[in-house]
Amino acid sequence: MIKEVLAETRIKMDITIEVLEDELRSIRTGRASPALVERLTVEYYGVQTPLNQVATISAPEPRLLTIRPWETQMLSPIEKAILKSDLGLTPQNDGKIIRLAIPRLTEERREELVKVVRSRVEEARVAVRNTRRDAINDLKELQDEKIITEDEFFKGKDQMQELTDDYVKEIDEIGAHKEQEIREV
Repeated sequence: MIKEVLAETRIKMDITIEVLEDELRSIRTGRASPALVERLTVEYYGVQTPLNQVATISAPEPRLLTIRPWETQMLSPIEKAILKSDLGLTPQNDGKIIRLAIPRLTEERREELVKVVRSRVEEARVAVRNTRRDAINDLKELQDEKIITEDEFFKGKDQMQELTDDYVKEIDEIGAHKEQEIREV
């Protein structure tokens, strides 16, 4: 029974890690990366659609992104979505393709982005701790229902704490790597 709760908890914590990595990919680092704009939503025939589903996004140079919509009438909505986003980038439209020049980050902007990364990392830590709390509550219910013994409960609780510590460490490493990437000149 404890193994099942641990397995379920591990799955939830893995999802937390995936969400964190996905969020951090969309934070600008001074290098062109298609992940920077993939999640932007564009109005496509009245439906909000992720940009990567209406256009091809590539990084032909270290500081340039190109967005080639599959339909030319999508150029204007894509341009509007980029301008409306918090990326701080100005699209250049030549009638067939949108170019996004990625400017060098100022020191001030780098520090702002580091704060955003730290905030997202802390949110992930909280999510992992909440998952641990829920799992411990599940173990407590199993103990109350006499499905597991008190000793098994405490053993499960210790295993849950070890699992949580491992995931928090991984989250911290992911955050430190992203901070280093942002501070890279």
